[in-house]
Amino acid sequence: MHPFSFATTAQLMCETGSSRRLAAICRERGARSVLIVTDPGITRFGLLNDVLPGFSAEDLAVAVFDQVLADPPEAVVLDAVQRARDIGAGLIVGFGGGSSMDVAKLVALLAHPQCGQGLKDIYGVGNARGQRLPLIQVPTTAGTGSEVTPIAIVTTGETTKMGVVSPMLLPDLALLDADLTLGLPPAVTAATGIDAMVHAIESYTSALKKNPLSDLLAREALRLLANNLDQAVHNGQNREARQAMLLGACLAGQAFANAPVAAVHALAYPLGGHFHIPHGLSNALVLPHVLRFNAPAATPLYAELAPLLLGERLKPGSAESLTAQFIDELAALNERHGLPSRLRDAGVPEAMLQQLASDAMLQQRLLVNNPREVTEADALAIYQAAY
Repeated sequence: MHPFSFATTAQLMCETGSSRRLAAICRERGARSVLIVTDPGITRFGLLNDVLPGFSAEDLAVAVFDQVLADPPEAVVLDAVQRARDIGAGLIVGFGGGSSMDVAKLVALLAHPQCGQGLKDIYGVGNARGQRLPLIQVPTTAGTGSEVTPIAIVTTGETTKMGVVSPMLLPDLALLDADLTLGLPPAVTAATGIDAMVHAIESYTSALKKNPLSDLLAREALRLLANNLDQAVHNGQNREARQAMLLGACLAGQAFANAPVAAVHALAYPLGGHFHIPHGLSNALVLPHVLRFNAPAATPLYAELAPLLLGERLKPGSAESLTAQFIDELAALNERHGLPSRLRDAGVPEAMLQQLASDAMLQQRLLVNNPREVTEADALAIYQAAY
């Protein structure tokens, strides 16, 4: 066994309906003033309606910053930090998808009264210093796993992003409540669910930091996600399936936070940067093609995961046969769940494939984790296969 280190969120609460107790939980943690960081859709669809009255009952001051955008730009982060300072927030809640939770992490850090750093000072790995405000994360999609990862991604230009990576970004509590996901449209449920599957799969094959604990989490995550995705997409009011999806996404997040993702994500990021394709769908579009590329190096590991994905539908055979079934099943998920299956169907012009391949090479932080080396020519071939 190789030496490894494992860090995660201090506490998980996995309970349907638990978000209605959010104010009491904040009170128990000594807060007097709370900032909830979220996006306009959360406010529009009323997901905070059952949450906010509890703050009055607990005699807690609360403010809502609901201006988070997908792929949040620096200006949004700085506006949220200023709002936290203005109200003297003593605790930050990230409430929403990965973007809201990422912004909340940065607010908890930068709005701390003793923080002497600016946003640009903390980009990169391990550059955050000092303390942060108490932080609770409440995901409303079962996908990103951001509630248990020490990473926040910020959009810094037209097509460029930067990451902040620090154990300080791990929250004090992740609260998983299926009731908050019941209204998710089928396509969003599918894309975020496949995103979580990618986290589990790439963690399990991560070249540098794969370890026994991340493997356990990745395997259980994939089992939960595979067994419940269909119900969550096609019978969205199924609370049991929704709760299982939230837990699966969370476990996958714990896995990849410690054994990082690789080429699927590296090739997905340029699709989001250039065409604003949602992250989960970007992953789903390139997933089977990256796995086919990786198969010569990763077949034994893909074969181990195949029974978790296919269950009783898996036909016995060699490792190569199991891997082929595994990849074919993942390739079928998009069409089965109403998502586009090809880059052309998602509005990507063929003339951009070379630029995408060039941009993917900038993601060396991720590519070093891939089980097989990826050159720019390889990336172009993968995009062409996905086109």
